[in-house]
Amino acid sequence: MFVGEDNRQRAGTMPKIKTNRVQYPSGWELIEPTLREIEAKMREAENDPHDGKRKCEGLWPIFRIAHQKSRYIYDLYYRRKEISKELYEFCLEQGYADRNLIAKWKKPGYERLCCLRCIQPRDHNFNTTCVCRVPKHLREEKVIECVHCGCRGCASGD
Repeated sequence: MFVGEDNRQRAGTMPKIKTNRVQYPSGWELIEPTLREIEAKMREAENDPHDGKRKCEGLWPIFRIAHQKSRYIYDLYYRRKEISKELYEFCLEQGYADRNLIAKWKKPGYERLCCLRCIQPRDHNFNTTCVCRVPKHLREEKVIECVHCGCRGCASGD
């Protein structure tokens, strides 16, 4: 016993040890290889040098891969109905997909949204949305790129 430590000992009370063991729901083995492959692409994009690129262009591949991963899980659950609700919720809780982006995809007019920054008015001039949200037939310039994520057009009418 140390000086000043309480002399009473509690029998049978040990602190719980947290483990990293995760209970994977059924069906995980079907989507795991694809998610691992996408995560490998993400690591490669994060480690890729961005010499000669603008500051914002270095993040574009990361945004694209995050979008791809979220879209993959969204399509499996809502379009193809190949995974269970339990597995879908597990993927969202573990961070395999962006819950907020998927919530936007379910709303009319946002089915093809590239990232959440493109609809944030505070991130753009004149408190509007991004130029990639403008339908192609209304654009003055036919080829554009979003400054935030590199998107070339995610308006629903395209």
